[in-house]
Amino acid sequence: MAKITIDGKAFEFDGKKMILQVALENGVEIPHYCYHPGLSIVASCRICLAEVAQPNPRKDNKVELIPKLLPTCQTMATDGMEVYTQSPKSIANQKAVMEYLLVNHPLDCPVCDQAGECHLQDYSYRYGHAQSRFEEAKVKQPKKDVGPNVYLYSDRCIMCSRCVRFTREVSGTGELAIFGRGHKEQIDVFPGKPLDNELSGNVVDICPVGALLDKDFLFEQRVWFLTKTPSIDGITSSGDNITIEHNEGRIYRVKPLANTDVNQWWISDEIRYGWKFIHREDRLHTPKRLQHGTQVESTWPHVYETARDNLKRIVKDSGPGSLAVMVSPMLSCEEAYLLGKLIRGLDPQATLAVGPIPIEGQDKAFPGGYTVRAEKCPNSRGVRRVLESLGGGQVLAYDAFLKAIGDKATKTAAVLATGNYPSDWATKDLTAALRSKYVVLLDTLPNALTPKADVLLPTATWAEKSGTFENATGRLQTFSQAIPIIESARSEGQIALDLAAACGLGEPIIYDAAKVRQDMGGVFVSDVHHPSDAFQREPDMQYVEL
Repeated sequence: MAKITIDGKAFEFDGKKMILQVALENGVEIPHYCYHPGLSIVASCRICLAEVAQPNPRKDNKVELIPKLLPTCQTMATDGMEVYTQSPKSIANQKAVMEYLLVNHPLDCPVCDQAGECHLQDYSYRYGHAQSRFEEAKVKQPKKDVGPNVYLYSDRCIMCSRCVRFTREVSGTGELAIFGRGHKEQIDVFPGKPLDNELSGNVVDICPVGALLDKDFLFEQRVWFLTKTPSIDGITSSGDNITIEHNEGRIYRVKPLANTDVNQWWISDEIRYGWKFIHREDRLHTPKRLQHGTQVESTWPHVYETARDNLKRIVKDSGPGSLAVMVSPMLSCEEAYLLGKLIRGLDPQATLAVGPIPIEGQDKAFPGGYTVRAEKCPNSRGVRRVLESLGGGQVLAYDAFLKAIGDKATKTAAVLATGNYPSDWATKDLTAALRSKYVVLLDTLPNALTPKADVLLPTATWAEKSGTFENATGRLQTFSQAIPIIESARSEGQIALDLAAACGLGEPIIYDAAKVRQDMGGVFVSDVHHPSDAFQREPDMQYVEL
């Protein structure tokens, strides 16, 4: 295998890779602005220049220093090459580049949203001068509203062109371009063509400074107050890896987590901004039960007893096959498993069904390889996989389930239904089919079915619990709880365990997704992927124990 030496440390690499790629893969920092692994290489920022020595085949492969500095982002790594990023010549270039970039850059770090995660700040501290020699007036550039989701603070821009390349190469929409020359050079949109595509929010993520800012997050929170939790897209079937950034139980933003096997470095705006329903003021908080035709607030022990007594009575009176469970594709595999076990424990011939699967249009593929999925639920395949593993008959799709329970000849007398959709999902057909049934409903938001349920149990969203989703390509991926469950609500997994204990089907235990996966076995032990936690950063300040 080929070897390259960077600042005295040898690293092995495969295939054709640039020096900077090899360094980053091995945890070696070489400063860079314009380079991004998902975009073409332009080598325009020049801060990654370094001294390079490589074997000379004309002199028996003797390692010789190339007389000029080379851009490590654009120079191919070769076997036996030696790179020096800490040499006096390389350091002088880094300081010069930083000085040029800061000539016209405003000193507004205290009010900049990028403060705390800004490469310009980091590199100024590590590679820049302690003070500026520039004494002239700085060139002022305008603030621009370039699209429905993005502001452009032009005076902070360092012209790395990442955003321009993104709109050309990844989204293929080409709204952004470079206009002007010299100190008048600016990023801008063409007249009448705003930055308004399904992936527009990604330009904020890839901007290394505070030039492109998210309107939704602007002035909302300082980034050093945020806790980042790796997670999975809980809104569509893409299975995109994301980080949920939150503080004191509230989500402030969702950003992509790099995974070249799933979503590369991107997410759609639908995923980026689609989590707002988690903090809706009308979230279901309190368990309720039907009393004399009216829903009244109750306690968890009381609603468990009510549901237990009525479900057992119905099975006793109507016989096997009188119960049914409709598991929402918004739920995790573990929750589907526990709910299926619960209903089959009460009624071995209970009907198993998957809830409605929202589909909007068709899948849309972009030139950069990213795909926006038409299926707007995260786990329809995982729910079906788990329910089928329980055996005992066919797992019904939503339409077939409606037809089955609506048939007058059917024995189904009680339905355990789950929702957890971000919008009103209960159709007129469903409410009509359930009109004469005993309904235990687990849901997060009010809809047409919630006021008609005999027992209503408030549940948690995917950000408030842990579990596993199976995406559109069949990939099983885990996600972790990011924020506490809203007051008085519980996860569907915990409710299933509590009801099972109340019905005498098990001991009362705390829901643990990892332990449930062990119980499920098979691919849920051997073939589950976990999102990376590689975004944790170490502070620059060194602490010494006194």
